Amino acid sequence: MTTSAEKIVTEALSLSPHARAFVAERLIESLDANPGDELSPAWRDEIRKRCREMDEGRIDLLESADVFAKAHAALA
Repeated sequence: MTTSAEKIVTEALSLSPHARAFVAERLIESLDANPGDELSPAWRDEIRKRCREMDEGRIDLLESADVFAKAHAALA
């Protein structure tokens, strides 16, 4: 691994769990992205707003299992 990559990883590991998840998701998405399939400025703003709300603790996060259970119950 290059020195710059190691520095990026070290810095990323110092982020909050939510910020690390955001970075990891973006990196994974970049592996599957097609050129030209970029997010609109409006979506980028929305993502930043939601990440900021999570980092500031202004929203309550839900467990995915609970969300899916509620969705399945609503369909039954």
